[in-house]
Amino acid sequence: MKPFVGRDKELERLEDLSKSGRACLVVLKGRRRIGKSRLAEEFGKDKVFLPFSGLAPVKGVRGEEQRDAFARQLATLFNIPPFTFRDWSDGFLHLSNHLTTKPTVILFDEISWMGSKDPAFISKLKVWWDLVLQNHPSVILILCGSISTWIDKNIINSTAFFGRVSLYLELFELSVPQCRELLYLQGFKGSDLDFFKILSVTGGVPWYLEQIQTHQSADENIKRLCFEKNGLLVHEFDRIFNDLFSSRGEVYKKIITILSQGMKDRATLQKMMSYAPSGTLSLHLNALEICGFVSKHPDWSLKTGRRGKQTLYRLSENYLRFYIHYIEPNLTKIEQNSLLEVPLSSLPGWEPMLGFQLENLLLKNRSLLYQAIGIHAQDVVIDNPYIQKALGRKKGCQIDYLIQMHSNTLFVCEVKMRRRELGLEVIDAMKAKIASLDFPKGFGVSPVLFHLGPVSDALLSSRYFYRIIDIADL
Repeated sequence: MKPFVGRDKELERLEDLSKSGRACLVVLKGRRRIGKSRLAEEFGKDKVFLPFSGLAPVKGVRGEEQRDAFARQLATLFNIPPFTFRDWSDGFLHLSNHLTTKPTVILFDEISWMGSKDPAFISKLKVWWDLVLQNHPSVILILCGSISTWIDKNIINSTAFFGRVSLYLELFELSVPQCRELLYLQGFKGSDLDFFKILSVTGGVPWYLEQIQTHQSADENIKRLCFEKNGLLVHEFDRIFNDLFSSRGEVYKKIITILSQGMKDRATLQKMMSYAPSGTLSLHLNALEICGFVSKHPDWSLKTGRRGKQTLYRLSENYLRFYIHYIEPNLTKIEQNSLLEVPLSSLPGWEPMLGFQLENLLLKNRSLLYQAIGIHAQDVVIDNPYIQKALGRKKGCQIDYLIQMHSNTLFVCEVKMRRRELGLEVIDAMKAKIASLDFPKGFGVSPVLFHLGPVSDALLSSRYFYRIIDIADL
């Protein structure tokens, strides 16, 4: 079995349920490849573990095929002759006949695939839970799926399961230190730059990281996964959108493509997509946010510390942005394997893209940034990327990451990732941003530099920055 890293809090909460002396229902959701079934498997390794998975919703898969797949998996688990059933209630009861008093974990993986073809699936599952499983105090039933919108509608917000769910868990990407631990356990020996190159493509998605081969360099791994014909990440984008959004995949892809160019507010998105004013776009953005692909970043008033009316949407998934910028435009060349000898550094905009992907990673690891700067979460008013629009005499500016403290201190953070040495030019760029920033009288401004790559002695000895933080130290 491959190494298992992280998810300590989730495992602790699951173990607490297993000691409760009653049957428990758990809802586990998260994006594709994030490690949901792997978490359930880890939790069930010292228990009776009964995993079932729905069939991917490809053309021609009907409710009958989903039930037959369930029957085959059940027959395999209990080493019984193959059989079929015509109703989900019969299938659930058949499973009940094999339950014992031993601690047992039942996993219904990709439950949205399993039940989407039968309108009565949820009702039958609810009846089975109420009348049968609750009489088995040693059982924990985990309902798991990638289509978070389906789970929200049919389980979390459904009256059928109101008051019945003991635990909701949503999995997100692994933290940067956990990613490093996972790669090292797999035997990866690359440099700090190699490590962050890999994360620039994979983010903290465990399954992507598990595809890294330790005898290859970071560049060789990226080429094999992303630029080799039939590479695992070449067609992953289409699988994600076909699985999650089916016929509406193109609409969501258009939103993702626009956001891959930078943060946008809703009005700008609506205009670029030629959408009429309605709630449809908000529903699409909400679905992408639930899936973990898009994050919201509200603006705020530096004077009051209160959130403003405008919200910026950001593509927060590294693989999706990498696909839009480098894989999709080169699909023809990838089919011909003609990019395998091309240095990655020669790809257009390669170094700025790495820096942007690194910034994305850091925004998902804010607790590490707090620790490195020397502040505490309870002292932060608000923190986000910050865009100040030009208005009258007020100049526009964009700050990678701005932290406003209750003490009226502003930490203005710049993120840089370069192979060549950073020099005093970084100070000039930061001074220009701070000079443009419109902040109240009496506020203090502390510039912070997060960097990956060499820094000149002159910059280190300049004493301009409040902190110069090597990201590798995180």
